[in-house]
Amino acid sequence: MTLGLTHMAYILAALLFIMALAGLSKQETAKLGCLSGMAGMTIALLAAFSKVESGAGFGLIIFAMVVGGAIGIYVARKVAMTQMPEMIACLHSFVGLAAVLVGYNSFLELGAVAPEAIAIPLNLTNEEIARAVETAKAAAAASDTTTMSLSELNTHLAEIFLGIFIGAVTFTGSIVAYGKLNGTYKLRIFKSAPLVLPGGNWLNLGALLASAVLMVWFMAADAPSATALTLMTIIALLFGIHLVAAIGGADMPVVISMLNSYSGWAAAASGFMLDNDLLIVTGALVGSSGAILSYIMCKAMNRSFISVIAGGFGNAPTTQKEEEMGEYRELKAPDVADLLKNSSSVIIAPGYGMAVAQAQNAVAALTEKLQARGINVRFAIHPVAGRLPGHMNVLLAEAKVPYDIVLEMDEINDDFEDTDTVLVIGANDTVNPAAAEDPTSPIAGMPVLEVWKAHNVVVFKRSMNPGYAGVQNPLFFKDNSAMCFGDAKKTVEEIVAALGE
Repeated sequence: MTLGLTHMAYILAALLFIMALAGLSKQETAKLGCLSGMAGMTIALLAAFSKVESGAGFGLIIFAMVVGGAIGIYVARKVAMTQMPEMIACLHSFVGLAAVLVGYNSFLELGAVAPEAIAIPLNLTNEEIARAVETAKAAAAASDTTTMSLSELNTHLAEIFLGIFIGAVTFTGSIVAYGKLNGTYKLRIFKSAPLVLPGGNWLNLGALLASAVLMVWFMAADAPSATALTLMTIIALLFGIHLVAAIGGADMPVVISMLNSYSGWAAAASGFMLDNDLLIVTGALVGSSGAILSYIMCKAMNRSFISVIAGGFGNAPTTQKEEEMGEYRELKAPDVADLLKNSSSVIIAPGYGMAVAQAQNAVAALTEKLQARGINVRFAIHPVAGRLPGHMNVLLAEAKVPYDIVLEMDEINDDFEDTDTVLVIGANDTVNPAAAEDPTSPIAGMPVLEVWKAHNVVVFKRSMNPGYAGVQNPLFFKDNSAMCFGDAKKTVEEIVAALGE
């Protein structure tokens, strides 16, 4: 493939990646978006293959792709939808590690670079300088050494330093995020509660300042300092750990999108180091889209965007005692079925519990039963329901729930007052009235689904334990609320059976 064809392939792949992002923004076009992304990546790989000059290198790439593809297929088939957030965090760590390795490889290759501006004495005449430049170029060509001007060298050094820094922070930060999200496993690697160290914010600031000093040392030395680069890498690795460990588990959805942005910028930095335009464009797309998503999620969770970037927001939550709330009322599946039979409008608010119980198909069957009775059924989706944005949308789409009855929080929040019955299936913090009514609550100010305004509310839970934020929910004890305990899938199937009777 010629250079012109390679650039054309890069442009086409970039356009397909942009189409993929646009398609994934809506449920109706999500499949087309996935196909566009797959097509763009295929073209990008073919273009990359065209740059391989040796058969051995080509063979190594094919071998790595086969091994990596086999592992990817195995993991994709084994990982459940509820484990997808930590899977994404794990993949982000690979991107960060790749950026670090590319950076060090670029640093080691500096030995084959002759900075022509440095090699020429300053006290020469213009003619002598011209001859010296030609001599340096000829010597470089004879020894397979690349010539580079002083400004080009400084730019390349900055790319190496920043690429390794961003990659190292992304690598360890993503590992910590994986551990915090891994609560459904028997082995919990990291605690969900935030790590609060004395002077934590000053530690973060100190790490940034130390890295800046090391960057000056790295670029100002007569020869790029391996010591400065190594010290910065160690600091960045520790900085990534503390940055994410200081954030509570309930705020991990925002952290995942933030790390997604970091991984994009790490990829873009790798593109600059490798002089690969497509990698730069792709990294910029991922980095900017991740940043935008983080901002949207911060608004949905009433968080400061700057605090997310700086790390260390989300103080340890306090759990209120049940006796302070009052007593709850319990309903069995047949009782919930009777309540639904006497309702003309029903809103279902799903959450992470529905994903854990894999109850989406049972919920879809319940929707069909209610609609067959002439009952208006809709779904209310909080922006951060589950562990990722769009988590509930994906599950409901998988269960063939029509897109037009799945509404976002802003679209449906005003309708709860006129709704007969709300079914809260596995949601907790996203329907907590304390966010709106208790200014001392750890989630105060967070926009939530105002389900308590409906005539009747039924909450499906396994127990009275608080949600992931560790905050007890006053909704469970309100006069118009009732609890329905048990596995969500089994309970909803019993309700469907009772409706059939």
